Amino acid sequence: MRVLITGARGFVGPYVHDALRRICGRDMTVVATSKDGGPHPVFGQIGALDVTDRAAVREAVARHKPTHLVHLAAVAALGAAQADPENTWRIHVQGALNVAHAILDEAPECWLIYVGSGLVYGETAKAGRPVDENALLAPMDDYAVTKAAADLALGALSRHGLKCIRMRPFNHTGPGQTEAFAVPAFAMQVARIEAGLAPPVIRVGNLDAERDFLDARDVASAYARVALNSDGLQPNTIFNVASGISWRMGDILDQLLARSSVKIVTEQDPLRLRPSDLPSLVGDATRARTRLGWVPEHPFEEALAAVLKDCRARVAQA
Repeated sequence: MRVLITGARGFVGPYVHDALRRICGRDMTVVATSKDGGPHPVFGQIGALDVTDRAAVREAVARHKPTHLVHLAAVAALGAAQADPENTWRIHVQGALNVAHAILDEAPECWLIYVGSGLVYGETAKAGRPVDENALLAPMDDYAVTKAAADLALGALSRHGLKCIRMRPFNHTGPGQTEAFAVPAFAMQVARIEAGLAPPVIRVGNLDAERDFLDARDVASAYARVALNSDGLQPNTIFNVASGISWRMGDILDQLLARSSVKIVTEQDPLRLRPSDLPSLVGDATRARTRLGWVPEHPFEEALAAVLKDCRARVAQA
């Protein structure tokens, strides 16, 4: 097994590396790439690969001849995706197509494990029920629209010989995630307050939105299980990666505040009080459970504790 990973320097990359080693065995080769190459504490060395460079992607696939390619390369945060939509389309859609065509031309037996997003369901989730893989895609912003476009394009290419499995992970967190995401943003504020670097007040907006959250280790294990079981899967299979459990954002903040060593109060900021465009998003991952034998193994409370510990360490080192 030779696994090529794009976007390996991102938050999830090291978790995927660990899951592949644990689930698929150590008798495998992992080739890590990202837009910015260089040394890395988990991968050792990461090769430079810009997925928007068609020729470079083709050369990398031809050179490494992977049996599996985990496509993580993406604009990670919604804010960044909204700030530069043209770049988001280029990375999410053209990047995915570059990878797919390189596989078809240079390594047609390679399985593409495409990492999309549960946000592609968008408006459909407003019905209030957990969405499964048959739910209508109705994305609501540039991030989700581009993820859905790539998802559908790869589905079409699967009908022309591409051995692609489309993953739709819902929210996940863990140590190493940036403050562009809600959980580490909350946790870093708590850590800075504990360190005396900020007053003991967290200003908040609408905390009523509900999301399906997982520990990043469980999300990575789903990708590794696809690699392990790929020969028994049908190309063009779609898997939600979700817990099926709804977490209110205010309850997540309360969990972190309960773990704080100091008393912290929350104050509503009128400038942040806007209703959520998507009040609730929860996934149904029955298919992953039955076909992959995948189940979340880490309680979300465990992930919250780990993120807070990581943020405390980062504040101490700053």
